[in-house]
Amino acid sequence: MSAHNDHSTHYQKNSLSLTGTVALGTGVMIGAGIFSLTGQMAQLAGSAFPFAFLAAAIVVSFSAYSYIKISDKYPSAGGIGMYLHKMYGHSLTTAFHALLMYVSMVIAQSFLARTFGSYTLQLFDVKQTAFWVPALGAGLIVGIFAINLASNRYIQGTAYFLGIVKIAGILVFGVLGIYLMVNSGQALESEISLVATENDWTAFIAATALGVLAFKGFTTITNSGSEVINPRLNISRAIIISIAFCIVIYALVGWSVAGNLSIDEIIVARDYSLAAAARPAAGNVGVWFTVIIAIVATAGGLMASVFAVSRMLAMLTEMKLVPHSHFGMPGSIQKHTLVYTVVLGLILTVFFDLSRIASLGILFYLVMDTAIHWGVLKHLRKDIGANPLVPTLAICLNLILLTGFAAIKWQSDPLVIWVALAVMAAIWLVEYYFLKIVNGDVHEH
Repeated sequence: MSAHNDHSTHYQKNSLSLTGTVALGTGVMIGAGIFSLTGQMAQLAGSAFPFAFLAAAIVVSFSAYSYIKISDKYPSAGGIGMYLHKMYGHSLTTAFHALLMYVSMVIAQSFLARTFGSYTLQLFDVKQTAFWVPALGAGLIVGIFAINLASNRYIQGTAYFLGIVKIAGILVFGVLGIYLMVNSGQALESEISLVATENDWTAFIAATALGVLAFKGFTTITNSGSEVINPRLNISRAIIISIAFCIVIYALVGWSVAGNLSIDEIIVARDYSLAAAARPAAGNVGVWFTVIIAIVATAGGLMASVFAVSRMLAMLTEMKLVPHSHFGMPGSIQKHTLVYTVVLGLILTVFFDLSRIASLGILFYLVMDTAIHWGVLKHLRKDIGANPLVPTLAICLNLILLTGFAAIKWQSDPLVIWVALAVMAAIWLVEYYFLKIVNGDVHEH
């Protein structure tokens, strides 16, 4: 069969090293989380937002346990899609939650793209930000699409280089910001305080939920299972290393921003808070430095995310869990799912702002993540040797975050809740009728 007509999936075994896999994971995690979520979390939690980052790290640490245990035994390029299939079989439950994860990952891509646009504009005196932010974001997505048409090794090398640059740059930002804050005596005036949330713990919980978005990129590592060298060892290592890196980096940067800007200033500049924090600390040079790091981080994060999510959808297609059409396109299913992923990301980038993108992303992710932990408890616990206490705690924490975040959004922006419910209903209906046509019956677990 010619390459032109080959519609199968292709995976390059042993094409991703441990360092390359860590680069992909941290690339997505650091890509937009610390750059845009800082301001949005401050808007919810006030001066307690650095503690919300730490609370999110605790939640994610419990959550990562299930993924590590499953990937140790069942590494797969399908990642979460395959994990759900192991738990719930060829069912509506599997397809529904797998597509929730897919949509949340595409949402993360549009979040990265708009963050790229917001920071890039800080270098120019541009008034029409409502046009240029999505325009620049869409341009980045198109560029990343071209890069992802290349081989895994090229993507790995580029992601690894960008990962090193961004980690080094953000570490410099965090350390320098704290040094200048302490040296100038601003630390004594810092507004950081957990007491600020004593009368509104729901807002703190909602901020913590957003903080989970800054860490959830570790799940993209599971989607490279069939391509990682020694996957049963290196996938779990990559997850642990990526989360540990991000905990240190987020702590440094969160305290640095809070020490150099007032909470009101962080909220005003919520879409580009790190660039705003760099100005009082290091002037225009600091702004340029921060923006360049943000550009590198978002571009690298988007590349890593597109790489992972398109392969997840390809695996779901191969498993006949989702509908698929070539639409006359040549090449493999991977190339087709790459196109679908990019098109959906472009639509979200153009029509949704950062706040709503983040809100939709965390709602979908928490629902899917809860299904993973329940599947471990009910179906895989003995098979993978999991301690039932950890996924049980993860479920409880997820439900607390989901309830708190939904309550806050219902008060401030109910449209987000309605859109989330509508998308979930649409996914359920499409999958119900698709599986009924394919299988002649629909199984639920």
